[in-house]
Amino acid sequence: MKKLIFKKINKDTSYLFIILCLSLGLIVWTLQAVNYLDFVTQDGHGLKTYFLYSLFNFPKIIHRLVPFVFFISLFLILTNYESKNELLIFWTHGITKIRFANKVLYLSLVLFLIQIFLGGFVSPLSQLKSRMLLKESDINLFSSLVKEGKFINAVSGLTIFIDKKNNDGTFENIFIDDSSKTNTKMTYAKRGEILELKETKIFKLFNGKVIDKKKNKINVFEFDQIDFNLSVYSTNTILTPKLQETSSRNLFNCFFSNFIKNTKIDSRNCNVLLIDEINQELLKRFYKPIYIPLIGIICSFLIILPKNSSSYKSQMRLTFIFGFILLIFSETSLRYSTSSITTSIIYLLTPWIMFLIAYSLFIRRAKNV
Repeated sequence: MKKLIFKKINKDTSYLFIILCLSLGLIVWTLQAVNYLDFVTQDGHGLKTYFLYSLFNFPKIIHRLVPFVFFISLFLILTNYESKNELLIFWTHGITKIRFANKVLYLSLVLFLIQIFLGGFVSPLSQLKSRMLLKESDINLFSSLVKEGKFINAVSGLTIFIDKKNNDGTFENIFIDDSSKTNTKMTYAKRGEILELKETKIFKLFNGKVIDKKKNKINVFEFDQIDFNLSVYSTNTILTPKLQETSSRNLFNCFFSNFIKNTKIDSRNCNVLLIDEINQELLKRFYKPIYIPLIGIICSFLIILPKNSSSYKSQMRLTFIFGFILLIFSETSLRYSTSSITTSIIYLLTPWIMFLIAYSLFIRRAKNV
């Protein structure tokens, strides 16, 4: 019977957690997806790239929401159980409040491991895939980027100016600058049109001239028609993976490379100047979830007093306030976790000290009530 009772609370908490996590995740994802429209309107990526890029960022959102959603879910479940007198079922079946809290801790430990898996492996991998998606995609909405009287530089190494855009999709008075570090090259055409084929994108130009300057030599030639290949140019979107998109394995290799020589590392993000950021990222992925069990024991204080107690509402308010402050503290303290050896030690010890204090206080109050 006791197993069935605990199974019910685990089921109710898990269902509410999943529903809230997906609901809030979709809301945040929708709001962020609006910002990702810049990849279509400014960088020239297609709608398919935009959708997949947004989708690959969804695990990152879920990972950030898990502690908050767990706190809200557990808080709502326990207060709802108390309001409906369902907690009395536990006490009448001989289940102590300390054992109940231990079951809540067990549930939080499971979520702790899930959070590490999400933050340490799933989220970085999905974000890396979104970055690689931009790297491998072509600029398939280039024609929609071209506007009258504006310089277009959505691609690296290329600037285009269009004086007029006609209703039939053709352009007039076109200026193209595709200069490099070693030479200057500019193209002018009276008329042009963009042909978007399956594998290539051609800017077909008519009646113009090309000015090519290499060192001190200038070559000028006129043309009736010329094809300008747009497919060879890459987007201006940042394609180098950021720290949060780097695999945990590479981050650990970079961390240990400071102590062990000849360690194989990915040098793109492994820089002495970034070692503090790397350590912070590792702490965020593998240590910050330690606050989840602490949230569990904080919420367990809701079962100390019954709803008919004069101090029950105060207990609810204090539990919510302490839980909310704990969530803020877990986020803000991470910023200072690698400032020095002292702050690192304080950051590592703080959740354990807070947990021991909270758990000891809970046991004392549970025995005295």
